[in-house]
Amino acid sequence: MPRLEVKGICKSFGDTEVLKGIDFSMEQGEIIAILGSSGSGKTTLLRCINFLETATSGQIFVDGECIFDAAEKKPSPKELRKRQLNFGMVFQSFNLFPQYNVIENVTLAPKLLAKERPDYRENKKIILAEIGAQAVEMLENVGLEDKLTSYPCELSGGQQQRVSIARALALSPKILFFDEPTSALDPEITQEILRIIKELAKKRMTMIIVTHEIEFARNVADRIIFMNDGIVLEDGAPDEVINNPKNERTKSFLSKMMD
Repeated sequence: MPRLEVKGICKSFGDTEVLKGIDFSMEQGEIIAILGSSGSGKTTLLRCINFLETATSGQIFVDGECIFDAAEKKPSPKELRKRQLNFGMVFQSFNLFPQYNVIENVTLAPKLLAKERPDYRENKKIILAEIGAQAVEMLENVGLEDKLTSYPCELSGGQQQRVSIARALALSPKILFFDEPTSALDPEITQEILRIIKELAKKRMTMIIVTHEIEFARNVADRIIFMNDGIVLEDGAPDEVINNPKNERTKSFLSKMMD
């Protein structure tokens, strides 16, 4: 049974059709890199899967359970939050809260969710201590154990991105999304983020990575999906897609990116 299955996802903004029927599935522990030029629909696809946008049509399944069907009634805010917990998102621009320090950024969402637990009032101290301990562990895993009380403005871009990764992992998502995780970083720091993603891969973390970095995709992904104009043009092993693309649009994109 696939960990994630996407069927016929379409998304329009007014008269502009951004996604035109996306179909793919992935297994537990698989890593997919999505390539494509700006405007091809890559980020919109991620945002539709994790409910930051609502797809116009289509279905999404996680572990065989339908968590989205555009033909059905919109879920309640509480149900929507529950479904979003399947996914963690690491944004291109980090999206950290500047008024909170590192540990507060990582623990904010878990603390808010904990308030919905029926035993929260009774076991508040224990629950918050567990959330704090898990956050420290996540930050240790990304090498930021000495930055717990630092604020985003005091961190480098690479450090901010590592906080963003720890924050996404703090809710124990089934699937982790990266939207251009290295585009704002210099080559040395890109290698640092690549190392962290490889460590997550060793732990069989299921991941989808939107990127323009061809070698990054080749080194990390089990599969590459190439998108163009809202559709999937190629889907295959990295060397197959990069070295022997079947579609002329894919060939043109790769030749420009690798020049």
